[in-house]
Amino acid sequence: MGRILVVGGGTAGWMAAAALTHKFAGTKLAITLIESAEIGTVGVGEATIPHIRHFNATLGIDEADFLAATKGTYKLGIEFVDWGRKGDSYIHPFAQFGDPVDGVPFHHQWLATEGAGAFEDYSLPIQAARRGRFRRPEGDPYNYAYQFDAGLYARYLRTYAEARGVVRREGKVVDVALDGESGFVRSVTLESGETIEADLFVDCSGFRGLLIEQALHTGYEEWTHWLPCDRAIAIPCANSGPLAPLTRAAAKQAGWCWRIPLQHRTGNGHVYSSGFLGDDEALEVLLEQLPAEPLADPNKLRFVTGKRRKQWVGNTVAIGLSSGFLEPLESTSIHLIQVAIGKLLDLFPTGDWDPLDAAEFNRAMALEYERVRDFLILHYHATERDDSEFWRHCRNMILPDSLAYKLQLFRERGVVVQYREGTFLEPSWLAVYLGQHVTPRHPDPRAGGQGVAAALAAMRAEIAAAAEAMPRHETALGMGA
Repeated sequence: MGRILVVGGGTAGWMAAAALTHKFAGTKLAITLIESAEIGTVGVGEATIPHIRHFNATLGIDEADFLAATKGTYKLGIEFVDWGRKGDSYIHPFAQFGDPVDGVPFHHQWLATEGAGAFEDYSLPIQAARRGRFRRPEGDPYNYAYQFDAGLYARYLRTYAEARGVVRREGKVVDVALDGESGFVRSVTLESGETIEADLFVDCSGFRGLLIEQALHTGYEEWTHWLPCDRAIAIPCANSGPLAPLTRAAAKQAGWCWRIPLQHRTGNGHVYSSGFLGDDEALEVLLEQLPAEPLADPNKLRFVTGKRRKQWVGNTVAIGLSSGFLEPLESTSIHLIQVAIGKLLDLFPTGDWDPLDAAEFNRAMALEYERVRDFLILHYHATERDDSEFWRHCRNMILPDSLAYKLQLFRERGVVVQYREGTFLEPSWLAVYLGQHVTPRHPDPRAGGQGVAAALAAMRAEIAAAAEAMPRHETALGMGA
């Protein structure tokens, strides 16, 4: 393996290039990235989950330098407004809730204890986020992520990658040549007429899927029957008020609106279903909830939720939007890029092109996408809202078997299905289940014993005191009190 060609820049392309050049530093592997300044990137993926910290740390990126360069803020979770019922607000944190008492899982003890307060009272990051406070964990059982300008992050990684030998080529790909015998991609031709050959191709060309779909015709598995939103509008606006250390997702008539505070502006957007809401109406919904004056014209996006049937075919691996799309309700877009990069490095071809490498990559990535998909569907389906045709559709949809089983088991016994591969673990499922009023009919019969109420009260008080002692979010960012 001597030459890698990354087709497309943006977040996916430059994350891939940066990771590859770091991994193969000191070797003779040549890495080239093609992108065109004339082709815009989606660039609205501004919120992340904690795994991004590991990616940055692996590359040796300094957190303070990264936050300054990307105008980033800290993120302790996602606030969901009006999802289960109108007037609701719950936060999905990056941490567990409470501690087991007498060997019984915490959520069962909480369900069985009268006067135990709100479930979120037992989460330190939630209590900190509600107060607009942040502190890096110091032995505390919680995690955090970032909110940042995705365009600035791509630029930051470009500087990192080019300094380590990645060569950027400007131009549009107008043709892809395949090997007549193997079916592998042999080369791409630019608009200028230049032909570039490589051994391994990484398709980061976005929704178009220049290599994985247009050349290799992989096929697409569509999931809009479960996740009907197919449009988005994004508008940045000026900051207004304190910078919350969380992302906000507020359910609307036919979708939801996001709000993401950065150091220099606030990101806003409306994800909606065109089958239930017109484009002009969707824009009005977004404009009505802006907290300050807009800083740019609306950026309108269309998408089809789902994934490529295969994300690694021959000598081509699709990463980012070229591999599939799941709406950013749980901030998983950049995470799925990161997972794909990690799997590629784990299974990096040695030159003999063992088909098992591609098969394992496709199996693992399909599982990642499907488990994120199920978690997103849960937000829409587990609702009591019936105030619009959209929400009635979501309440009554037929679920994928994998989610139907998880939901039934929790509704009956309060058990969260465990799995080794997948992004969201038990605390995440509990946050959504209980935040959207899904409660078990038959919780653990061992719960609610003597002394449990006192233990929960002490736990709640300790968490509140710890959250109150944290500095303001702006102070933690070095932006003053």
